[in-house]
Amino acid sequence: MTHRPGISLAALFAALLAAGPALPHGDVAPQPVNTDALPDVGEEWLTENPYRDAGEDVWRKAVEIGDSGYNQNCARCHGLGGVSGGLAPDLRYLEAEEYGDEWYAERFRDGYTQNGTTKMPAFGELLGQKAAWAIRTYVETRPDDGALDAHADRLKEIRDALASGEADAEALREELAAIAAEVETASGAPVADSAAFRAAAFLQRDGAAGFHAAAEALTIGLSAAH
Repeated sequence: MTHRPGISLAALFAALLAAGPALPHGDVAPQPVNTDALPDVGEEWLTENPYRDAGEDVWRKAVEIGDSGYNQNCARCHGLGGVSGGLAPDLRYLEAEEYGDEWYAERFRDGYTQNGTTKMPAFGELLGQKAAWAIRTYVETRPDDGALDAHADRLKEIRDALASGEADAEALREELAAIAAEVETASGAPVADSAAFRAAAFLQRDGAAGFHAAAEALTIGLSAAH
């Protein structure tokens, strides 16, 4: 990830929102996000992501819920899977640190209006703080551009082996976990929610369901990478 000296990505995002080509959001109704499975975070808005270091189980659940919440409410402007097409800031590059969290929370809570036009609606009261941080957790774990390129050929081979239903699940799970450990996030977060990471998790399931889910995760991930 490339940083410009002397300016944080949060400042760059603020500049993009102020002067960039972001389009009006319109009257799109926010979709509710079910956050019952996540720990409560209190009523006062936090300035740091509480799910980032809350333990693996909470973190995984936050990524899962945030994935759904993001793609229902945010992808229209910020891009499917967090990959922006240029109409709005690419949130993957907002640092996974308190200063990035603080900027994110303010924008999510209060929205952004320029010259009387709503560029981003205020989601705070509509979706709540738990949904905000779940979405943040998902976005900050998205892989950097090209993060899977070096492994693409092998991941295709693994996907085909899984699709055949005759692969050594444990051996492939270990290989996928090793590949996942090499994938970097765009935000600097320590773990990337990559296709390899998801496929390895699915292979912990028994039988054909795990094989199918892992193969599908690789198919979707490899397609999105290109």
